[in-house]
Amino acid sequence: MIDSPHNEKLKLVRKLRERKHREREGLFVTEGEDLVEAGLDAGVEPRFVLTAAGSGLGDEEVDPGLLAEVSSLGSGTRAIAVWPQRWAERVEAPCLYLHGVADPGNVGAIVRTVHALSGGTVMLGPGCADPYGPKAVRASMGSIFGQPVAKGGVDETPTPRAALVAHGGEALGAIEAAGTLCLGAERDGLPPEVLERCDTEVTIPLRPGGVESLNVAAAAAIACERISSRAMSKAEPDA
Repeated sequence: MIDSPHNEKLKLVRKLRERKHREREGLFVTEGEDLVEAGLDAGVEPRFVLTAAGSGLGDEEVDPGLLAEVSSLGSGTRAIAVWPQRWAERVEAPCLYLHGVADPGNVGAIVRTVHALSGGTVMLGPGCADPYGPKAVRASMGSIFGQPVAKGGVDETPTPRAALVAHGGEALGAIEAAGTLCLGAERDGLPPEVLERCDTEVTIPLRPGGVESLNVAAAAAIACERISSRAMSKAEPDA
């Protein structure tokens, strides 16, 4: 049983709290039995799994107090695993391109939504949160293991491109033929240099007198559902 705070594996878990160390090591951390199961189900081999002594979850047990100390959860955890980061080798349509989406919860939620509905690749442009950070990983609910994620610029995404804007675009149905849907940060939206690379602008019509705009993760979910529905309707044989 691991009972020293100076254990090398516990030291690594602490280091991986910071993005610079995650990027340098090419590793990330999950907390909780469900995420361990999700990674294993996706065929990913963890570097190691640490479990609370007495939990009966695994062979490499740790003093529960020490495991709680390295946890990023306020309530602690019974299982912590370290995994290799995996990035998409190629970008495939339908692609969701994110620019300046800095909230890790939104990034993780979008990864989960794309995994569930539209597939393709999530491309993270400048200013995006780390999809392998603790909050993003939790928000993905395990989809980070199965949904291809890439880093790059808008010019590396499939064409044609549609920009999802808060106001002034065509109805959302115009994304039917888009190879990439581009979304920006909620406050600032997409910058001019990204809009210039897009072939069309689309918007989600909101009812009069309602809210001014949608959360970026909610907007992505609506768009992905539309993409998924159109793809399935095209795949259905004619009656």
